[in-house]
Amino acid sequence: MSVQGTILVLDGVSTNRIMLKVQLTAAWYHVVQGEKLEGLQALVRRTQPDLVLTAQTLPDGTAADVKNAIATVPGLEDVPIVAVAAQNDRDARLRALKDGLDDVLTHPFKDTLLLARIRSLLRARAVTQDLQASNSSQPIGFGEPAPSIIRPPKAAQVSILTHAVQTGVLWHKALREQRQYSLSWHLQSNLQSVLSGAVPDAVIVELGTHPSDLNILADLRSRSITRNTVLIGVMQDNDTLQASEALDRGADAVCLGGFCTQEILLRLDNQIARKARLDHLRVSLRKGIAESWIDPLTGLHNRRFAMRALDQIARESARTGRGFSVMLADLDHFKAINDDHGHASGDHVLTQAAERMRGALGSRGFVARIGGEEFMIGMPDVSPTQAKQMAETLCSSICSTPFRLSNEGRQVDVTVSIGLKMSQPSLPAQDCVSSYVETLIDSADKALYAAKKAGRNQVRIRQNAA
Repeated sequence: MSVQGTILVLDGVSTNRIMLKVQLTAAWYHVVQGEKLEGLQALVRRTQPDLVLTAQTLPDGTAADVKNAIATVPGLEDVPIVAVAAQNDRDARLRALKDGLDDVLTHPFKDTLLLARIRSLLRARAVTQDLQASNSSQPIGFGEPAPSIIRPPKAAQVSILTHAVQTGVLWHKALREQRQYSLSWHLQSNLQSVLSGAVPDAVIVELGTHPSDLNILADLRSRSITRNTVLIGVMQDNDTLQASEALDRGADAVCLGGFCTQEILLRLDNQIARKARLDHLRVSLRKGIAESWIDPLTGLHNRRFAMRALDQIARESARTGRGFSVMLADLDHFKAINDDHGHASGDHVLTQAAERMRGALGSRGFVARIGGEEFMIGMPDVSPTQAKQMAETLCSSICSTPFRLSNEGRQVDVTVSIGLKMSQPSLPAQDCVSSYVETLIDSADKALYAAKKAGRNQVRIRQNAA
């Protein structure tokens, strides 16, 4: 039997646990049971649940105590916790949301709503885990992992979508009087007004009986600009089937029984805080990925990027039949600059050399720093004549003007040697591209050695791959 995840059911009443186990097992979840708060931390360490369903009141504690206890267990801080209430008590639901629980379900509830809420919460947790794993597995050179506490923006952008103008005005007024959100409201018939403005952190959607209401949720969740926006549905009745459908269409939460200002505010606070943490993880991950391709001293791309870029250039060349070039450039007598003027001056020369070569090449290819004073240049869609002219231009950009040193007013002349290799007219099959690129780089390296041996400050072209 396929098991979709582990769910911990906590309840002091055995019949309640049994009923939930039957419902969840039928949906292919693995169910672990517990009766009370005592021993809970050892239980969750052993079972590693993906979600917790707990009675609001246990023999020795409350659902809030459950959340606090599990939050101290490493690796389980983000486990969704849902309270199960014995009756439809709005005050109890509000208290649970205020305590930070992810949701509250009220007996009796249908399987469809229970399972839809579980699916929604597990999807949300999977996103969190993926981002945390990606950040924690970053190699050296990536950005720092996100701090444990990330505060949401002071003025979150919240949009309200309703069927009628009067409803939108009332909801807007109720939220504006309670919080300093940056609020806007729109008719559902004018969804474009939401999509064309500032990207909202959260959207509150009125859910009626029309199928288009649910389609709006799916639409917002599928668009790139609102993919990570918090979506909260508000229903006038207690239609659990529609609520289940809303959750499966992408809603982060559904408020049953009409618009309740306190409940909306609590759900906004909880969901926007979670979104802020995830946004921070995304920024950290994007920054880390970008930094992994960049040489920190010169700002040029690094060897890792250069090898990936050359591979892509070669594959495109194999597809189109148009040639490309590989160059290796090495600053001449660079060790003497470090020895005579210090490493700070040497670093200053490297950054200027990078600027000059990047300026000379422009958008016609890439230049990367692949070693101490060694650079790689790749040019796609280029003829041998064009490649040679560019190599000579790069050489001239270095030697034409003296380099400033870190000491004020001092300058030094610098030259560069360049080895050039063009791709062959007949290119290899796609599955042999990587080894072919390595061969070209080796040939460019031999050409660079020849330029050094011939007196430096010049370009040499390798005519074959031997």
